[in-house]
Amino acid sequence: MIPRFMAFFCLLTVPAVLNVSLSGAVEGYEEPDSFLVYIGTYTGPESKGIYTFRLDRQSGKLTAVNKPTQTSNPSFVAVHPSGDYLYAVNEDKEFNGEEGGGITAFAINPKNGELTEINSQCTHGAHPCHLTIDKSGKTVGVANYTGGSIAAYRIGSNGELSPASAFVQHAGKSVHARQEAPHAHSIDVDPFNRFVAVSDLGIDKVLVYKLNARKGQLEAHSSVSTAPGAGPRHFSFHPTGNFGYGINELNMTANAYAYNGRTGKLELLQTVSTLPPNEKQQSGQSTAEMYVHPNGKFLYGSNRGHNTIVVYAIDQQTGKLTYVENQSTGGSTPRSFGIVPTGEYLLALNQASSTIVLFKIDSDTGALEPTGEQVPCPTPVAAAFLAR
Repeated sequence: MIPRFMAFFCLLTVPAVLNVSLSGAVEGYEEPDSFLVYIGTYTGPESKGIYTFRLDRQSGKLTAVNKPTQTSNPSFVAVHPSGDYLYAVNEDKEFNGEEGGGITAFAINPKNGELTEINSQCTHGAHPCHLTIDKSGKTVGVANYTGGSIAAYRIGSNGELSPASAFVQHAGKSVHARQEAPHAHSIDVDPFNRFVAVSDLGIDKVLVYKLNARKGQLEAHSSVSTAPGAGPRHFSFHPTGNFGYGINELNMTANAYAYNGRTGKLELLQTVSTLPPNEKQQSGQSTAEMYVHPNGKFLYGSNRGHNTIVVYAIDQQTGKLTYVENQSTGGSTPRSFGIVPTGEYLLALNQASSTIVLFKIDSDTGALEPTGEQVPCPTPVAAAFLAR
């Protein structure tokens, strides 16, 4: 069964629920000529907040548009299913005079894509680093890294965020020096809009919560453990809803899971390295982001220090992974990357070298080919797409 869902990390300006085939094509939808690309950053001497680019699909050119939208440390951004709003975490220890980080809502100008702040809320945990919007557009969930907790917020008809409607504090630790406490690092809604998966780096678990989008509630449901010291960081569901994939920051591995969307349970299928065959992890190297391609055939993950994107082919029957390649990102410290919803381009976000590098995706193998397009952007760390 192919579920109805939207692109896994970036949304089109079309209805929130669509039929998508494994070819990546959306039924009854005419593909756009271009996308607005919103880039979250770490703010400081160079960066001011969220940067906006326009990607022309035919030429592969990425052009800066609008002025930067000023907000503190928007290290993860996501577009609402309506295409009318954008949400960003504020990865801070203290926000608006309250202990904990923040989450900020923005209205998107339908003519030029400019962002105007609507409101913000405290996340009640330090350094929020990831968020997810449910497919009905009613709730947004946030993962707090230093606080080791998650929170949820209801979204009003004008895009406004309610005070926190749910808050869950994690507990525990594991064997690595960085695992002295829980560190929630990502929160992702499943293709059926029933559950969310939360990767907690500090306790070596992917926790599954039951989602009530109408009420903005999260209820603890199940969990699956990684290898001790693995450090689960980010997660991506397969578009069929039959599988899920997690990237482990500390030991540079990727996990493939079977997923039951009815019961909300994950079962480990396979663990593979994110490095080339027979290559060992070196000091200063770690993983970061992970995304399934929109067509479900390929999986991508980023390696910091090694400065590559690892590519795997996905077996559509078993969900298991086969290594394809490691492609240099053409820069330093790829904390994240983005895949265009139509599937033909990958944008590597090189945080330390402050560049965005564009790659063409081979539709047969998933391999990445540099297009030669490289643009400056201060400390880029997250991407969200909007069809225009």
